[in-house]
Amino acid sequence: MGNDMYRELGPTILASPLLRPIIDAWDKLSLPDCWMVAGAIAQTVWNETFGLPSAHGISDLDIVYFDGDDLSERGEAQHAARIRATFAHLPVWIDVKNQARVHTWYQDKFGYPVLPYTSTADAITSFPTTATAIGLQPTNGSLVFDAPFGIDDLMAGVVRPNRKQITRAIYEAKVHRWLAHWPLLAVLPWDEP
Repeated sequence: MGNDMYRELGPTILASPLLRPIIDAWDKLSLPDCWMVAGAIAQTVWNETFGLPSAHGISDLDIVYFDGDDLSERGEAQHAARIRATFAHLPVWIDVKNQARVHTWYQDKFGYPVLPYTSTADAITSFPTTATAIGLQPTNGSLVFDAPFGIDDLMAGVVRPNRKQITRAIYEAKVHRWLAHWPLLAVLPWDEP
């Protein structure tokens, strides 16, 4: 499956003026269990699917890592500042989050608790939609992908809720924002099985 994903996604990802610079300088991230994830990957693919410019609608890029030895907000903020400074030439906000500490702030932000993640791969399984539950990591001159729901929805421009962790309100707000940029997305209702 990994090689198939690379064949399908690799050329689009590597042609991105937003994603490629980070992939090319991956060693500068220097974070444990580190992955580029979610929206910017999916949105890059949607732009290709719908014939839009590669960077269309992409305002941020998510870099996540897993460091169970440092659950401090300060440690995460220091990594984020360092990485944003490294890639300050890119016209997007780079969001850097330690997935090991998500459970420490999630309830305050979203109103309900979540269990601690065990790894970045575990966190990816909880991302809000099947299409955006994806991560990539450069390894040995290639890209390794983690897509627990596969990439069929992503490639077809289908937005399907992943109800593992989010609420209907979170899903619908996200979909509303996305449709403003990608109106041809096939959005499945929250209630559809």
